[in-house]
Amino acid sequence: MPATTDRLARRPSGPVPPGAWLGLLGGGQLGRMFCMAAQSMGYRVAVLDPGADSPAGSVADRHIRADYLDPKALADMAALTVAATTEFENVPATALDYLARSGRVSPGAASVAIAQDRISEKTFLSRHGFAVAPFAVLRSEADARAIDASLLPGIVKSARLGYDGKGQVRVRTHDDVVAAFATMRGAPCVLEKLVALACEVSVIVARNEQRDTVTWPVAENRHRDGILDVSIVPARVPDTLADDARRIATAVAETLDYRGVLCVEMFLTDRGQLLVNEMAPRPHNSGHFSIDACVTSQFEQQARVLAGLPLGDTRQHEPAVMINLLGDIWFATADATAPREPDWHAVLRHPQAKLHLYGKTLPRRARKMGHVTCLAPTLGEALDVARAIKRDLGIPLAGEI
Repeated sequence: MPATTDRLARRPSGPVPPGAWLGLLGGGQLGRMFCMAAQSMGYRVAVLDPGADSPAGSVADRHIRADYLDPKALADMAALTVAATTEFENVPATALDYLARSGRVSPGAASVAIAQDRISEKTFLSRHGFAVAPFAVLRSEADARAIDASLLPGIVKSARLGYDGKGQVRVRTHDDVVAAFATMRGAPCVLEKLVALACEVSVIVARNEQRDTVTWPVAENRHRDGILDVSIVPARVPDTLADDARRIATAVAETLDYRGVLCVEMFLTDRGQLLVNEMAPRPHNSGHFSIDACVTSQFEQQARVLAGLPLGDTRQHEPAVMINLLGDIWFATADATAPREPDWHAVLRHPQAKLHLYGKTLPRRARKMGHVTCLAPTLGEALDVARAIKRDLGIPLAGEI
């Protein structure tokens, strides 16, 4: 790592004024929306990302195109910015540690390291008394063969780098577990018992240096093929249960001593119990509704925390349904052999629809290309608009909303 002499004095002890440079590790769509939010507040953003044409890099004030551990790139980032954040959890923790020597970093490397690894995550949550689905750690074939039968049927999940259904295998028997572990090529895994669900929910929480904490309304999430399909906000759950979900998310952030924006995903079982599933130490797909439906978006809040500013109001001013737009809709027609631009006119003929495209030039199946947020005075009306848009774009309804 490059030297950090003479830079400790640059670490901000209070609010960072507009015009200053903020740093971002990662070039995806979450970073793109962070850039836009920070720039609207008067900040300049430098993105460190190896991609040539990344969604965030294309709108940033400066794109440092390099690996996250490149010594010169990190030195350039540290010299230019007074504070830095990340848009995905798999950024090397050592890069965050280096930047933290001379500037404010949120979230901190310790929090990111826990969320990067499912074993660390599950262990942390269960050790601190948060309810989770029954699980076992698999570090060897012997572990896979010795699992308790009460954990079956279940899901074997890779400990690291799994997302959107990747790195996950459903299992019903001991032999299935052994075979699933083999597909992970010896990498550590978690076997998680399948539980009967009423639905999945998530809570976005923000916490700053002063330990002030706010949460957004609870999102009800529906997935298709392991990828988020729609988020319905507010979630169609009793108010008491929504309050419990927000309380749990707040407690997770406090236990982590977290700084930044955090998503806590939870299972709601058919018996009415909330189980913490995963944490994402960043803004989250299920929080995109906040851009159009709340006083303060999750991305503006990320910039506020990073700049040392007071937290913004998270009130939702209108019900919302967010539809994830995957690359599949570019191939929606039966005879499609090449991508075809979707009919955005059909989307925007609904005045309540807000279209967000991520600037990705190459559509691929299962690739997140954008989202649409449907707003309405009632949740029922927002759901009707969402159903119509899904039909127009050829997105399967599957009866989920």
